[in-house]
Amino acid sequence: MTSRDRQQPAGTGRRGRRPGGDDTRAAIIEAARASFAAKGYDRASLRGIARDAGVDPALVHHYFKGGKAELFVETLAVPVNPAALVDRILAGDPERLGWRLIETFLTVWDPPDRRDSLVALIRSSMTSDDSARMLREFLGREVFGRIAMSVGASDPLLRGSLAASQVIGMAVMRYVVKLPALAEASNEQIVARLGPVLQHYLLDSEIGER
Repeated sequence: MTSRDRQQPAGTGRRGRRPGGDDTRAAIIEAARASFAAKGYDRASLRGIARDAGVDPALVHHYFKGGKAELFVETLAVPVNPAALVDRILAGDPERLGWRLIETFLTVWDPPDRRDSLVALIRSSMTSDDSARMLREFLGREVFGRIAMSVGASDPLLRGSLAASQVIGMAVMRYVVKLPALAEASNEQIVARLGPVLQHYLLDSEIGER
């Protein structure tokens, strides 16, 4: 026992910011979950989350180097890293962006255990206003919005939202509602049909020949 411990009155906890450790990381995640639920993704701040968790803001960056996006993904227990997926989608030929987007999305959903987690996330967003707001703001800013802005087209937020409506709508009907024709279609069939549509939304391209 240190002299500092001996001087501390019995029955009182230590004051000040929480030191690093597993309990600190858990406290940050819990504070972030509450902050995102109360304020939404856009209005929640890392500094505010650090304050609620009783830690120095530097510790938040230490545990979550990807910033607010990484911390948000952690609070939802999403089994994939959206930032890495977006980087992969943007790395190829812009002329195939729409096809690459839906192909990557379908690949993420293929493993059954991962699919169960993602279906649970979508179900939650359909039954909870707070969950819907958090997911909507995150997808709009960090995923589809980022993809749309990367190509430099006009109205990137609208374009990203239109792309999101197609991709998320397809996921609901394929994996949650399980509409037979869509649930039974191969990934290749869906990519062939939705790729041109997404390309049209994200860039100024026509959908096939008129």
